[in-house]
Amino acid sequence: MRVVSQEDLARVLGGLPGRPRIVAGGNFAAPRRALRILDGAVGEYRLFMLNAQMEVPDREGVDLETPFVGAGMRGRANLRYFPSRLSLVPNLLKESLPPDVVIVQTSPPAGGTVSLGIEVNILPAAIEAVRARGGLVVAQINPRMPYTFGDAVLATDEIDLAIEDDEPLATPVPRPPGEIAHEIGERVARLVPQDATLQLGIGAIPDAVLSSLLDRRGLRVWSEMFSDGVLALEKAGALDAGSPITASFAFGSPELYAWADRNDRIRMLRTEKTNDPSLIARRPRMVSVNSALQVDLFAQANASRVRGAIYSGFGGQTDFVVGALHSPGGHAVIALPSWHPRADVSTVIPRLAGPVTSFQHSYIVSERGAATVWGNDAASQAQQIIDNVAHPSARDELREQGRELGFPLR
Repeated sequence: MRVVSQEDLARVLGGLPGRPRIVAGGNFAAPRRALRILDGAVGEYRLFMLNAQMEVPDREGVDLETPFVGAGMRGRANLRYFPSRLSLVPNLLKESLPPDVVIVQTSPPAGGTVSLGIEVNILPAAIEAVRARGGLVVAQINPRMPYTFGDAVLATDEIDLAIEDDEPLATPVPRPPGEIAHEIGERVARLVPQDATLQLGIGAIPDAVLSSLLDRRGLRVWSEMFSDGVLALEKAGALDAGSPITASFAFGSPELYAWADRNDRIRMLRTEKTNDPSLIARRPRMVSVNSALQVDLFAQANASRVRGAIYSGFGGQTDFVVGALHSPGGHAVIALPSWHPRADVSTVIPRLAGPVTSFQHSYIVSERGAATVWGNDAASQAQQIIDNVAHPSARDELREQGRELGFPLR
């Protein structure tokens, strides 16, 4: 690893041939300084990021690529969305979308290594792919990046060029769960068995589930990500002290990042491990909790699209639904409010009009109640979704339309 000035990095990047593909760390660990240098030095390029947040370059000459759309890419005309389970994204980078440059944000060097910190995810696979074809690995070294263990640890020899930049790590805007999210969280918590292993997605509802589990003991975490809710479980003594907190990326408060720094309780693994359904299935009593934008009477969930336009993507939801269903004593839960307040529409609809994100769940839960999906026939599933999950004002119409779809509904 050779530490260079920002001007030297700009000169190297400016000499890249053609229209290079740049893979950069996403979520809340984007190497923002290095990306600004890139954008000023390279006229045309392709930028591949997962769940990119704000400050993503937005100009002619830049093509945005992702299998999971974040706020920084959502709605962009120059966006190319690649449908993929998160567990398979490393294969995309090795086969269909090979990178020319990988840019990561790391901790300062220690003992010949750096750490990818809060964003491991697909980055080890991207680094392997770019090195296999003689590309470039660039690090933005930030003393504020926590040093985490597991697959986050990277030998400095794997990095070609580095710049130093001391800037605060990005954090999500805190959005305390509202009354409906709390009610859903409490209902989901009742479905979590003792000594369960947890995976929770992103958003107010998963956070509300965690806050409803503070009085539990012996819980474990095997998840693609974690945030401050897991720290709250640790403080409350709800987590099994003998089991590592296993995840692939994290985002949250500065307190969360400080807690993660050199914490041997936290094991950050690459996506191919955390999201492998066969490894997920080996976790005892695996409970996967994810949200959705819509569910239908066939117990299918849409967590990806709004009015046909891509909003996010599959993410890890499909991986964890499959893994949890195969886990001994495991459950795959979809949780969502029964009514969408902004659109003023029911989130339960007769049949999804677009692509399905996941299906065949254990339970579908709203603030109104829970539908037991697994083990019931299709008619019973539809009946429970209407009676227990849907908003009361939508139930009559759902029954009528459900009968037209062939369900013998009461």
